[in-house]
Amino acid sequence: MGVDFAPSAALVSPEACPALVLNADYRPLSYYPLSIWNWQTALKAVFLDRVAIVSEYDRAVHSPTTTVRLPSVIALKTYVRQPDFPAFTRFNLFLRDMFTCQYCGDTRDLTFDHVIPRRLGGRTSWRNITTACAPCNLAKGGRTPDEAGMHPRVWPHRPTAHVLNENGRAFPPNYLHESWRDFLYWDVELEKD
Repeated sequence: MGVDFAPSAALVSPEACPALVLNADYRPLSYYPLSIWNWQTALKAVFLDRVAIVSEYDRAVHSPTTTVRLPSVIALKTYVRQPDFPAFTRFNLFLRDMFTCQYCGDTRDLTFDHVIPRRLGGRTSWRNITTACAPCNLAKGGRTPDEAGMHPRVWPHRPTAHVLNENGRAFPPNYLHESWRDFLYWDVELEKD
């Protein structure tokens, strides 16, 4: 799959030990950005009995009287209902479009474009904004797709939170602990014969 999992031996400081946060159904709260908490927030949630520890690091922290292993995977004890539709933000727009210009396919220098220009009544909404690289945005200018001869590969639409989570799985974070593997990629082929 192309994802490198960090070995636990490489973890030296507690700051290098984030906890993957699962909902009460043992699915990540979010894939992109991946739902992780720093070690302090995770331990606080453990002591407040808000989460269950699913897996731990080999790393521990110490107080004068106590030693506590840091959790690597935690699950909320109360289910948090996810919204059906995500907020309309620049990040979510780019994620919907897989961080790719919808005119030329480039992945650099991204911005957004009003498919129907505002001067013609085009709104700033999921159904009229698409990801564009700066050169394509400049080339299209304030024209319609027909006038510019530039049509988006996928017409803008309002995505569901499920779609954004699925898209987010294609962009793994830089850091993944081996104990997270079963919760993030449970539906990929495990081995080939």
